[in-house]
Amino acid sequence: MPELDERVKKALVEYVDAVNEADLNRSPDALMRIGDEAHRRRLERRMRALRRRDAFAAAKPRRGEIRARVVRWSAGEKEAFADLQLTIARSCGTGEAAYAEERIERERIRLVPFGGEWRLDRAEPLGDERFSAALLGSGTDGALGAVGDWPVAPSVPFMPARDWHAAWQGIPSGAQAAPWANPNGGAPAGRGLYDRDAAVAYAEAWWDKANPAYELFEVNCTNYVSQCLFAGGAPMNYTGKRESGWWYHGLSGGQERWSYSWAVANSLQHFLSQSRPVGLRAVRMERPEQLSPGDVICYDWDGNGQFRHNTIVTATAPDGMPLVNANTVPSRHRYWDYRDSYAWTENTRYRFYRIESIF
Repeated sequence: MPELDERVKKALVEYVDAVNEADLNRSPDALMRIGDEAHRRRLERRMRALRRRDAFAAAKPRRGEIRARVVRWSAGEKEAFADLQLTIARSCGTGEAAYAEERIERERIRLVPFGGEWRLDRAEPLGDERFSAALLGSGTDGALGAVGDWPVAPSVPFMPARDWHAAWQGIPSGAQAAPWANPNGGAPAGRGLYDRDAAVAYAEAWWDKANPAYELFEVNCTNYVSQCLFAGGAPMNYTGKRESGWWYHGLSGGQERWSYSWAVANSLQHFLSQSRPVGLRAVRMERPEQLSPGDVICYDWDGNGQFRHNTIVTATAPDGMPLVNANTVPSRHRYWDYRDSYAWTENTRYRFYRIESIF
């Protein structure tokens, strides 16, 4: 990639500074420095939502920074484009009760020449959590496309080495545990028990990068959560049919095979909502503070019954509320309500699932 033009760099730095100031100080004045009116309104909506959250001191940011990296850029006589990766780190709460949250956002910036300089003309978020809406009801094998510039390794999915486990899944006995399934190595502890520590350890290890042993989807939130549950010992319900069970088969016939419930947000929510005598099961809770690390939150942005995003609880804020990890927009210890997401609306509804301890 060619060295970044200093005038383009100056315009990008001014933009990132304005976003950081507005986010930390809830400053509408800072947003006026952003030339794209549509993006400014987007940021203002987020600010209004966060102001209402600020009543909860445990979630209010005290300090933080945004680190920007230009992934690629190009410039002509009349316009320039830059893809930014913004790593947002915040310290929230007060004193010893403070906690750190992180997320990685991607944006495409268009700049135009003005008075011998470059000025921001348009900013477009990439990888918004709302994008998973495009996957709902698709019903085709090509609904979820892989992205990334690294090769996807042939996936041999981790199967806990328990004969009773393999028998009801229809998996040949003697299947071995792959080391990437559990960052601590070996099979999950216990016999048929959910290892919450292992699920959280996996979530912490892979929140900001892709495990190359799995397919990487453009909308990766549910694939990531499923991997975390699996690392905690949740047994796959392998049916071989995409529309049933909860499973990831790996590479077969040159294609990655998986169930919709493994990788599609609405399908995982539906799977968790169904009762079954054995296997991955969950109990729906009424309030977020009833959840523990290793549990799952599902997000319906429009309140229409279509769940488009999933997260896994990895910690607890000082006020007892869950902090979550997620993909698509990679996030670590993010406050559970997602009012800082461009996808959030006043109609947003949540479902809280406590994963059963015994499979």
